Order: sequence, then C-alpha cells, then structure tokens
Amino acid sequence: MARYDYDLITIGGGSGGVRASRISASYGARVALIESGALGGTCVNVGCVPKKLFSFAAHAASDFADARGFGWSVAGAQFDWKTLLVNKDREIARLNGIYAKVLQDAGVRIITGRARVIDAHTVAVGDQTLTAAHLLIATGGHAVKPDIPGAELGITSDQAFHLDVLPRRAVLIGGGYIAVEFASIFNGLGVATTLVHRRSQLLRGFDEDLGKVLAEELVQHGITLELNETPTGVLRNGDGLRVLLGSGRSMDTDLVMFATGRLPNVAGLGLEDVGVKLAQNGAVEVDDFYRSSLPSIHAIGDVIDRVQLTPVAIAEGMALARTLFKNDPAKLDYANIPTAVFSHPHIGTVGLTEAEARKRHGAVDVYRTRFRPLKATLSGSTERVFMKLVVARNSGRVLGAHMVGAEAGEIIQGLAVALNCGATKAQFDATLGIHPTTAEEFVTLRERDAV
Repeated sequence: MARYDYDLITIGGGSGGVRASRISASYGARVALIESGALGGTCVNVGCVPKKLFSFAAHAASDFADARGFGWSVAGAQFDWKTLLVNKDREIARLNGIYAKVLQDAGVRIITGRARVIDAHTVAVGDQTLTAAHLLIATGGHAVKPDIPGAELGITSDQAFHLDVLPRRAVLIGGGYIAVEFASIFNGLGVATTLVHRRSQLLRGFDEDLGKVLAEELVQHGITLELNETPTGVLRNGDGLRVLLGSGRSMDTDLVMFATGRLPNVAGLGLEDVGVKLAQNGAVEVDDFYRSSLPSIHAIGDVIDRVQLTPVAIAEGMALARTLFKNDPAKLDYANIPTAVFSHPHIGTVGLTEAEARKRHGAVDVYRTRFRPLKATLSGSTERVFMKLVVARNSGRVLGAHMVGAEAGEIIQGLAVALNCGATKAQFDATLGIHPTTAEEFVTLRERDAV
C-alpha cells in the first residue's frame, strides 16, 4: 500500500503549477492540484492574456487613424467597452476550460478549495486531509497598494479588467511594465491618462535607453507624464477622486490605478508554521532545484520572486517535474530571458542592459538607431522605432538586443535564439535582411557609438 495519497500535490493552478502537475503525471506520478479560483492563474485571468487583448483593442484607434493615409475612410468608427469585456470574458472562460481538460487528460485530480500545509507531507483543504511525497507551492503573487491615505479608493490591475464603465480620466501610479501598459491601454481607448512615477525614468531594471525612448513616445501619444512625483493620498472629490502629490500639487480624476508592485501569495498557507523559510517579502526561498528549507516542499513561479514571467514559471515547473519524477535533475538557466512590454509602442528586450554589460564584461561596443518606419511615411504617425545592440568588444559576442517599436516582442523572440547560440556581431552583419522590414535594421547596424 502506498505510503502517501499522492506523489505530488500542487497548490496553485496557474501556468507553472499546471505545467508541473501535467508533466509530472506524464512521467507516471500520482498528482492532485488544488486551486481556489479559476485555473490559469494571473496570466490567463488578470494578466498577460486579457491585457494583450485590451492592448489590441487600444491599438485599433491608431490603426484607424493610420488607415486614412492609405486611402481608407473609417468615419463613424465607435468603441463599446461592454462588448470588449464580454468578448474578453468568453476567451478567458475558453482558456480556463482548456487548462482543466489538459489536467484531466493527464490524470491529474483537480480539487477546488483553499489549501493549508499541515506538515512536510500533508495538506488540508476543506474537510479533507491529503498526503503526498512532495508538495509544490505555485500560488503566484498579488498586486499591492502603497500605504497612503485613501489607497482603498484606487484599484489595481486585477480590477481594471472588470470595470463597469470606462473612465473619462485616469491616473496611474507606477513606472514598471504594468503601469506603462495600462497607461497605453487607457489612452488608446480615449481616456485622458496621466502616469505618475516617483523616479526620473520609467522601467527600472530595463536598459536605460528603453525607459527614455518610451517616455518620449508616450508623451507623443498624448499621455501626461509626472516623473519624480509621489502620491501622498487619495480622497473623494464630488463624483470623482483627487490625487494628492508630494510636491503639494493635486490632480482630479475618475479612476486611480496603482501599479506599484506585487508580493508572493503565502498568506494562510501555513508555511512558516511548518518551518519553510521565507524571504522578507514572503517569497519562498528555494535552491537551484526549487527545494525549500523542507526538502519535500518545493516552490516555483512568482511565489519565489525570481523572474515574474509566465514562460519562466512554466520552465521551472518542467524542470521540477524532470527532477522529481524522471530522475533527471534540471536547473533553469536564467540568462537571456526575452521579454516584451505591450505599451504603445511595444518594447522587446533580451540579454544584458548596457550598464550590466559594462559591469560584467568591461569594454563593450554599442550600436543604436532611431528612425521613422516605412508605414509612417504614409500614415503620418510620429512614432519612431528604436533599436540597440550591446556587444562584447573582446569577443564580438552580442550581449543584449533592445527595441522600442511595433511588434518588438515578435522581433526580439527570434534574436533570443541567436543570443542563446552565442551569436557575434560579425554573424549578425553576415545575415541578410528581409527588405523592407523593421527587423532588418538589426543586421544592418554598422555605426557604433563613439567611445
């Protein structure tokens, strides 16, 4: 008779937890997954997927404007917020169903409820007590609001996907990717949008040029930027809200959205009670193989607060499954992780920033360009593309590729393969471009910055 009810119990049905559970089951493990909400986690329900759908909707306005330069008449076009919400919800429900089906087809038992860890091998959910050789914490993270008076009057990105009415005015607080993406979404949908950020530059942690160029483009798109400014409170003002600023100024708005960070979902799990070591922000501390301080308890995804990206959580889940149930210990290489920011315009980036490259490799060569794309010659758009390569001077290896412009994520995805293969600038130069495209500029960059 088996010592435990399962080989693996996963707490959390987001992308990482679902992938780890499904792959583990494919290796012959007996797996149960516990989820208190909808399957798919943040990404599917209140993150990447609905956000990209909203971004498509917001881009339509500029597409209509561009069409006139190509001879199209689009007079009378109207936007309906309710229609977008209904269609978005239908797509999310479809994806929820797909997640359930792939788990069921793999033989994973899905349990609905909120779990609590009782000991190194035991989980309680509702009136059930279940045991497993291994427990996996894949509970993700949640948006947080700053500790200022009136913060409860604002929303986070979670609520932005379910607003009853699209506001006439919106103030977004923050300067990371969620803040700039939603600023672009609201602005594109016709909302008078202001972005307030406490630093002098957007997108901390990204290459410095990306934050600078994006700020210029956001202003060109009609977004008001308030940099080096800190909100100190929010209060009601008639039918609207008033945001108080550290400078002593204030601004009136209909909606305040905080995009000021996320924290791991560990409350109520009982991890500290059983001896699992947590970081100061609540993240589960794990080793290279995702083992916590209790070897039978593992964690992946946003709850470990390494790289908060869906593909990373999925890769961590696959590595864990191989380690536990395929006798193939697997570590994830966190270098050269490509990512995109679906602001307007998009950002795509992979590899080292210029500052990181100089710190790690010393002398580097930097190639950059900024230009008006072909489409803009007829559309009349003022949007300009920015591209940058960071190259190790001693070896010629391309260390980083960064872009601001339409479809930046699609272009950078291909360059991520090149960087992972150790491509050099000479190999980029020897590659023929596809003409006329924006992407070809990455293989035609010849003028490096003066030292």
